[in-house]
Amino acid sequence: MLVKDVATIDPIEAGDGTELREILHPIRDGVHLGYSLALALLHPGEASRRHKLAASEVYYVLYGTGLMHVGDESETVEAGQTVYIPAGEVQWIKNEAGVDLAFLCIVDPPWRSEDEEVIE
Repeated sequence: MLVKDVATIDPIEAGDGTELREILHPIRDGVHLGYSLALALLHPGEASRRHKLAASEVYYVLYGTGLMHVGDESETVEAGQTVYIPAGEVQWIKNEAGVDLAFLCIVDPPWRSEDEEVIE
């Protein structure tokens, strides 16, 4: 059994600019998973950089409200909603509320830095 407390995981700045805590990754945690799991946070008014992954990704919004962009589409998302992002689609999200926006990021297959491209 592996139990991790997200409060003890040091945050990093992800390539897309979000504050990220990597919860589970099969390589770094020695677990047999076909995906990686991270917690992302954007403060009020912040936005992630436009980017795309070679892998598919799912966001699950824990709290806050944001404007999610995937390809040519955009939609407001809030707590309890899930967003599927196909592999290779340009994506970014902006926190449009006065409180933090927190969401889980599930990447399948697991996230690798060489599979992410930030678009300036």
